[in-house]
Amino acid sequence: MQTEEEIIEQRKCLKMKIISAEEVHAALKYPDLVHALKEAYAGQFTMPPRKVFLLDEGSDNHDAFALLPSWNDDVIGVKAFTYFPDNEAPYKSLYSRIMLFDRKHGEPLALVDGTSVTFWRTGGVSALASYFLSRENSETFFLLGTGNLASYLIRAHASVRTLKKVMVWGRTKSKAEKVVAEMSQELPDIEFSVADDIQTACGEADIIVAATGSPDVLVRGDWVKEGTHTDFLGNHHADKRECDTALVLKSKVYVDTRVNCFNEAGEVLVPIEEGLFSKEDVKGELSELCAGKAPLRENDKEITLFKAVGSALSDLVAANHAFQSMELAEQAG
Repeated sequence: MQTEEEIIEQRKCLKMKIISAEEVHAALKYPDLVHALKEAYAGQFTMPPRKVFLLDEGSDNHDAFALLPSWNDDVIGVKAFTYFPDNEAPYKSLYSRIMLFDRKHGEPLALVDGTSVTFWRTGGVSALASYFLSRENSETFFLLGTGNLASYLIRAHASVRTLKKVMVWGRTKSKAEKVVAEMSQELPDIEFSVADDIQTACGEADIIVAATGSPDVLVRGDWVKEGTHTDFLGNHHADKRECDTALVLKSKVYVDTRVNCFNEAGEVLVPIEEGLFSKEDVKGELSELCAGKAPLRENDKEITLFKAVGSALSDLVAANHAFQSMELAEQAG
């Protein structure tokens, strides 16, 4: 026989929401998510280092399992994902879920699709960095990358800056053309085009965002004009990078989190290994920007560089924002 306490706890767990990718997409929007991220990063939170476990150490198998915990005064969360790069259809290479718990009593609140949240929060964090670091009159946006993140990055940046022109580059031109066609329909007030040459586009852009996962340098410092804000999201390897050392040395450099970037971000780690840059040269991380504790751009000629590899707090905020939005919609309906 179950005790009364066990029955109460079981009923609570049964009330836990299961939030699908479709529901996440319906619940989230920019710039609301950018504002929620800004508030959370400016406040008190705890974010232990994430843990990535290789499931078959010492073999050629790269299957992995990862845990990313965080919490603040409102909610506790943990993102868990599996990465099986050799999976074949119908299986995906990555599966991700975010579990939310009430901070006051520890009650389970929701199990949220993590992949959709990752798209939204990555765009949101990128735009939040631009809000602090790009020139307010930035109008021309250059995106390198045509993957799933492309549309979220464009939407998010367009929500914090009045963009007039967006250029998109991809290794496969047809994919860049597809992004341009889709976003032209969604944001008709912006002029969209396919960038054929990275160097030329870099020279025109006020904001450059790279989300390619390329193992090779794509953006070079000599190509970037004064006053540009640059943002590198795709690389998560200590010995790879999307930009060269020259760009790092001519920029004010910021990161989403020092602890993760100093482990995974070749954009800063390679120049450090070369003896040309140091950890102390990083001007601030995202929480310091949001809390007003990091120096910002001092003039319209400075180049700023933001490097992000992802953090558990941004997952927590986006997942909880989706959950709270659904709760409010249900109460209103």
